[in-house]
Amino acid sequence: MHEHKPRRRLSRILAAGVLAAAGVAGASPAAQAVGHRSAADSRQHAFEQAAAEYHVPLPVLLAVAYHESAWDAHAGERSTGGGYGPMHLTDVTTGMLAAGDAGAVGRADLAELASDPSLHTLQAAARLTGLPGKRLRADGAANIRGGAALLASYEKSAVGSTPKDSGKWYAAVARYSGSAGQRAARAFADRVFATIENGAQETTRDGQHIELPASPSVQPAVKQLSVLHLRATAATGDTECPATIDCAFLPAAAANGQVSDRPANGIRIDSIVIHDTESSYDAALNTFQKPGGGSAHYVIRSSDGAVTQMVPTRDISFQAGNYSTNLHSIGIEHEGYAAAGGTWYTQTEYETSAELVRYLAERFGIPLDRQHIIGHDNVPGPSSALVSGMHWDPGPSWDWERFMRLLDAPVDGRHGVGRVGSVVTITPGFARNQQTVRVCPSDDPTGATPECTERTQPSDFVYLRSAPSVTAPLFGDQAIHPDGVGSDSVNDWGSTAAAGQQFVVADRQGDWTAIWYSGTKVWFLNPHGCNTTPARDVTVVGAAGTSPVAVYGSSYPDASEYPAGLSPSTQAPVSFYTIPVGQAYVTTAAAAATDDYFPSTGRVVTGGKSMYTIQYNHRTALVYASDVTAR
Repeated sequence: MHEHKPRRRLSRILAAGVLAAAGVAGASPAAQAVGHRSAADSRQHAFEQAAAEYHVPLPVLLAVAYHESAWDAHAGERSTGGGYGPMHLTDVTTGMLAAGDAGAVGRADLAELASDPSLHTLQAAARLTGLPGKRLRADGAANIRGGAALLASYEKSAVGSTPKDSGKWYAAVARYSGSAGQRAARAFADRVFATIENGAQETTRDGQHIELPASPSVQPAVKQLSVLHLRATAATGDTECPATIDCAFLPAAAANGQVSDRPANGIRIDSIVIHDTESSYDAALNTFQKPGGGSAHYVIRSSDGAVTQMVPTRDISFQAGNYSTNLHSIGIEHEGYAAAGGTWYTQTEYETSAELVRYLAERFGIPLDRQHIIGHDNVPGPSSALVSGMHWDPGPSWDWERFMRLLDAPVDGRHGVGRVGSVVTITPGFARNQQTVRVCPSDDPTGATPECTERTQPSDFVYLRSAPSVTAPLFGDQAIHPDGVGSDSVNDWGSTAAAGQQFVVADRQGDWTAIWYSGTKVWFLNPHGCNTTPARDVTVVGAAGTSPVAVYGSSYPDASEYPAGLSPSTQAPVSFYTIPVGQAYVTTAAAAATDDYFPSTGRVVTGGKSMYTIQYNHRTALVYASDVTAR
């Protein structure tokens, strides 16, 4: 999941090969604006003033801002894609890339990743306006001035002047997209000019009413695109989808991933990450086209299962919040909201996703099990500092058992539980598995949850407790709850085991089953094995010596294994976690070599050590093969 701010559904969808937002314009002429604005439309006045100051046609400035922010101010906060304010002025730091969807903590090339000019338009705007960066971030009117100054500078660079004709600003608008690729820049400019043609109106989250009157006579000068010398990108028809699904290509911003040549260059693709958008389909597409945010290889619409591919599978998408996971996975976003009780996850969306996953799994040899087909909530935190903030989508209402059946790889079967030391798969069902979760306004970007409330709903998990009793405290993941006591919050992944996950039975007592989980013994109610299915033909690993085994969130080679001239990435054990002696955890794949990638040269570095990926707690984790024994 990408934690977007909620954005309204676009008011109209325009044909032209791309999505475009449009509304019905009002009749308020710009000439009435100056000096006559109420508090409810002062932002409109700010647009008019900035347009006049920097000689940008008002329709161009308004339409660009509409597609950057839906005219919301985002005052004092970072907006959906690494930018600030109505004009989405970007100021992306190395810390954001380390902790964000790139998950690039420990990488020596963080400064290089953050050096892309498209990630620093706020600084460029500060130079053009003379305004301090702090003001451009927090002050909506100043931010609009900064965006206007940028557009004017782009126009002067493209055509040498700032013409009054909106249609002659096509190159400047395309450049404002921040994309280095022709197709993405063209798509952004086409959406902007479609909105100029049709008009739009919106009342923002903070009550500002803004109008863009329709200008049907504007003729965009599309041939200007050539002056930007952008990189040629794949044609719309070059999608990687089964022929049976509706699939189009719309590239994500280049800064939101890395060009690669997987798996031909030796980087294995061994997993698929299931996300939800936490926004509308249209908003997700817009977000992924903005530099500084995340991306995904694919986005699937809820209503009809339409698919947009945004990153070629050979390339790396910044989607999982962990660079090692990004390196080896394909990310699929599903339109929906994790706290909405599964209402957005339609049968059409499940079926389309399953068809796409089957196609990708067959193509790349990805095993169809829950260690390789994972949720974003199963991705390990790449460092101790980042574990607690890892995303929790697609959430407890994604029906994993249904999804795996659609993949022809069911995780359920005859229920039961074996002896201590055997392995069980978590299979509580979904509709019959009614669990109570606490949902608060911060969990639900739709605005449908005005106050914290307890909801009992079908769920894909079982709660884990510290003792075999319904009155025992919920287990609390060490990274989230220093006191070890968990909660029933819908976003608290640390106290749950999800359908399809596999664990070693640690104990049994009456109706209760214990498993080894997160370095300790936890219990869940399991009368007659109703929530589990015995697992066979799996590998378990445990400590090879007399000391606990260190647990990692990434898989980089040792520093000494990097060739001269390449700066090593670094990793450290996750401080909260170990595998104590006597415990055992499940892996469903052979240990894989550590590796790293340098996009500037295309160099892949493969280490001499290998690591197992294990199902450690709600998330997977990595351990060195030399530290464990496997059976």
